[in-house]
Order: sequence, then C-alpha cells, then structure tokens
Amino acid sequence: MTDSPTRWPGQALALLLAMAPALCLPAAAQDHGGVRSGDYIAAIVNQELVTAGEVQRRVERALAEGGRSGVRMPPEGELRRQVLDALIDERVIITSARESGMRVDEPEIDRAVQSIAAQNQISMDVLRQRLAEEGMDYGRFRANLRDQMMIERLREREVYRRIAVSDEDVDKFIEAQRSALNADPETNLAQILVTVPEGADEATVVARQARAMAALTRVRAGEAFDAVAREVSEDANRQKGGEIGLRPASRLPDVFLQATRTLKPGEVSAEPLRTGAGFHILKVLERKEQPLGQVTQTRARHVLLRTSPQLAAAVAAQRLAEYRRQIESGTKTFEDIARQFSEDGSAAAGGDLGWSAPGVMVPEFETAMDALPVGGLSAPVVSRFGVHLIQVLERRNVALDVSQLREQARNVLREQKFEQAYLDWTKELRSRAYVEFREPPQ
Repeated sequence: MTDSPTRWPGQALALLLAMAPALCLPAAAQDHGGVRSGDYIAAIVNQELVTAGEVQRRVERALAEGGRSGVRMPPEGELRRQVLDALIDERVIITSARESGMRVDEPEIDRAVQSIAAQNQISMDVLRQRLAEEGMDYGRFRANLRDQMMIERLREREVYRRIAVSDEDVDKFIEAQRSALNADPETNLAQILVTVPEGADEATVVARQARAMAALTRVRAGEAFDAVAREVSEDANRQKGGEIGLRPASRLPDVFLQATRTLKPGEVSAEPLRTGAGFHILKVLERKEQPLGQVTQTRARHVLLRTSPQLAAAVAAQRLAEYRRQIESGTKTFEDIARQFSEDGSAAAGGDLGWSAPGVMVPEFETAMDALPVGGLSAPVVSRFGVHLIQVLERRNVALDVSQLREQARNVLREQKFEQAYLDWTKELRSRAYVEFREPPQ
C-alpha cells in the first residue's frame, strides 16, 4: 500500500515543506533570517532568536489570508502575541530535535528542494535565481528545510509515543459503535394477546390473566407458538400466528422493546406483559442487526499541495482547481499531474492511495472522499496536511475479522487523541526551555 500522509496512524505525519518558501510569493524566504537593519530581537529561545521583523511578516500573511478566506481575525495585538508564541514553539522544537541527535540526510533535502521547484513549475537554476533575488542564501534555504524536516519527524515520534490506547478503550469504542449502528434495528415479534375490556372489574382481569398464563404454559410445554396464537390470540395478526412483521424498533411500542431487549431470536417472554390493551405473550422471531465488522473500503488517489506560511490554502486551492479543469478537459491525466506536482509518497504511483477502510484517513479527507461517487473528482479539500484533489477509483464491501476491527478502532482513537497529545508535548517542551522576551529598543 502506498505511503501517504493522509493515512493515520503509522504513516508520516511530517509536513516536510511546512516552512519551505513558495517562491512565487514576495518575501517568501525571509523567515528564520538574521536580524536586519532596523529590526530587533523579540525573543531568545534557548540559543535561537526570534526577530520582530519575522513576527511582523507572519502577522501580515495571517491578515492577508484571513481577508481572502473571510475568517474573522483577532485584534492585531492579540494576533501578534499568538504569532510570537507559535514562533517560540518552533524554536523550542527545533532545539529539542537537534539535542536528540536527529538527522536529515542531504539526499532527502535534495528531494524536498526538487519538490519545491516542481510545485512552482521552475527549474533548479531558476529556483536559485529567485532565492538570490529575495536575499536568501541557498545554503540557508536548505538549512531551513532541514530544520523543518527535523521538527516534523520529532513531532511524529514523540507525539505517537504519548498516545496510549488501552484494550478497554478499544472495547468501549467498539461497543459504542455497535450501539450507534443498531440504534434502530429491525425486529420481528409475534404475540399472543388476551384482551381486557376497558373498565373491567378485578375478577375479569384475573380471569383474562389466567387465560394468558395458560397459553404461555402451553408454549413452554412445547406447543408451537403460532398454533397457540391462532387459537387463543385476540389481535388482528392471529391468522399469521401472531406475527407482527419486521419493522424498525422505533415503530414498536417501548414496552415491547423493553420486555424483549434481552431475548434472543426464538425466545419467549417469561411473563405476560400487561398494557392498556390486555396481556401480551411476546416471542422474538428475528432481529436484523448490522454487523459491525462489515465495512466499505474505498480506493482513491489524490494530488497533495502542502500549505505553509508562504503558500496559503487559498492559493493551493486555486492551483488544484486548475489541475481539476485540465483533468476534466482531457488536457492532462490525473496520474501525470500527481507524479509531477503531488507532495507525498503516493506521487510516484500517480497519487494512488490504495484501499482504505473507514477511520484510516484523517476525517476531513475521508468526509470528502466518502461524498464522491466512483470516478468522481472532488473540489480542493483542505486537511491538516495541505490541500488535496481527490478521485475515487473503486469501492468494495468487506468483512473484517476481530483483529482488523480492533485495529481500526485503535486507529480512530489515536486520531481523536492526537491534537491534545501534541499540545501537551509542546507545552512540556516550552516549560523546559529558556525563553527571554525583549522589549523594543527606545
């Protein structure tokens, strides 16, 4: 199965190009630079610097993207504080990555740089030229990429380590899923009804109850329920052996459901049930519950463009919308576009992600994928990894064995716990770091 960052868990979470410049944007390569003329140090993090100019550029980009997307931004002072905190967290993580001895080999950086050039549809020579025009030394550019790749690898390793999913957690999740799946199961009941006239006196009630008990005794002794129902029952279904018919649980009286909740198909209620109509003897004929292990698997492919402070989601979405038009017009094939532009391990296979079961892909990707028909091509879809163009190739229904079912549940629970585990990890690193805030020069 092809590696893809959309998969969870066990696949790379690394957003390797999260800070890599999208060179078509102005001032893209200025982050992580030194202190420039007129600039000043906003914070010292361990031995790393965060400059006021860097904070300002991030703020400007956030405001610009918020304006394009229509997202209401906080007041600029609060936004500036949030941006500074995010930059400090980045410096804290890169320090930890270096101290851990984490390494990124030169060939890996070469591939990342080539991916950036392909994304911008330029050659390597033009890439170097653009960097020089923006005042970014090529060596520093590669160093920035190395840092970000180490940050994401450390995050993947450390956050996974913190996510504990117990067997008890899995059991509870499976039971909750089973209950939700069968919240309104179809049930077929049969009854023997002995009516009680409205306003009947006590003697009449006792006599009618005795008639119901006699019928129940005959069934317990081995007589066929349907035969006793045809003889004794006083409801409209007596000629059908008392069979009410298969219907959703929501269309059955609550008292019937409560009385038969613990009965298996073929079993009869232990005592006659009293209602306003009279005394009922109930038998469960059939209960059609959906087996939890039945899942629909989807085979899809995608093109992924990773977003960054320099490549806004809106810009990535515009590029993917253009790719979509080219595919639909027949100008280019999905496979060719994926091989040329997609930024994950599936690119070499034309974007093919292989077969996936529910809960394997991240929710935002899976929701969009599930809404597509076979052969359908999505609009650009934003996820934590970037922006995707998705196409569904095939679907199939399969039965999971117990181990597969439990692993699927474990994957979903890990997904649910990831964000909090990441926040806790970052907070812990921050608490151990040396952070000094600097006032602007007078």
